Amino acid sequence: MSEHSPQKTGPNWGDLRQRLMSAFLLIPIVAAAIIYGQIAVAVLVAAAVALAYQEWSRMVGQGKMNRFTYLIMGLLAVGAVIYPIAGITASLLFFFAGAIVAALSVDWRQWRLPYYAAGAIFFGVSAICVLALRGDTVNGIWATVFLAVVIWLTDSGAFFVGRLLGGVKLSPEISPSKTWSGAIGGLCFGTIGGLIVWLMATDSPFWIGILIAAVLSVVAQLGDLVESALKRRFLIKDSGDIIPGHGGILDRIDSFTFGGILLFLIGVIHAASDQVAQGVLIW
Repeated sequence: MSEHSPQKTGPNWGDLRQRLMSAFLLIPIVAAAIIYGQIAVAVLVAAAVALAYQEWSRMVGQGKMNRFTYLIMGLLAVGAVIYPIAGITASLLFFFAGAIVAALSVDWRQWRLPYYAAGAIFFGVSAICVLALRGDTVNGIWATVFLAVVIWLTDSGAFFVGRLLGGVKLSPEISPSKTWSGAIGGLCFGTIGGLIVWLMATDSPFWIGILIAAVLSVVAQLGDLVESALKRRFLIKDSGDIIPGHGGILDRIDSFTFGGILLFLIGVIHAASDQVAQGVLIW
């Protein structure tokens, strides 16, 4: 080979070890919370939304945290924890109180003002959707496992297939590292994983499970793209560095927030707000 010939380089797996170590730590924690009960999930969700808002505040504030950020984080955390005890109305009061504090804590002339308040509302609504999905029934366990498996396998499939095959970029102006091969790989992995959980959880028609899992996988990837677009909007690479190999909490829960909202809407439309899991699984 000529010294001027281009050398072929393989996939870059430099961050794989960190990603695997994080997965081995996080997956058992999330699985244990889902199985243990709604309160355990509420505590986990409370920590996630509070830390996510901290990262959000830094993102929209150009690295600076507003002095009211910790109060907003506390309101979001309490709103999540109180859901199994007092219900959706009490949770919404805390979440909207957080949004009001966020709106009042920023100079109204700043163009970032809507982002502070919108973040509090979005994380609060997302928390309610996931907690309502989990509920306190066996169906709630399976529905939440379904959500987690589809999200995780979509992310893993997109990572491995994208790194192995590369190819045409999915949206280079938003996320230069994402490829169409990765998106399709994520869709396939997420849908197959979701179908396996579906067949274990319910006697409902398998094609409905395939359809919901596929749509959930697509929506999860859209959620990831939305967060990438916001990071590009605010000129940052990662929302944080709390999770080795993954970045911040926002980088981990972006797909879960969008996916949780989707399953909540399916469950409410098909059944009722107090039977979300049944509405997702029983057809």
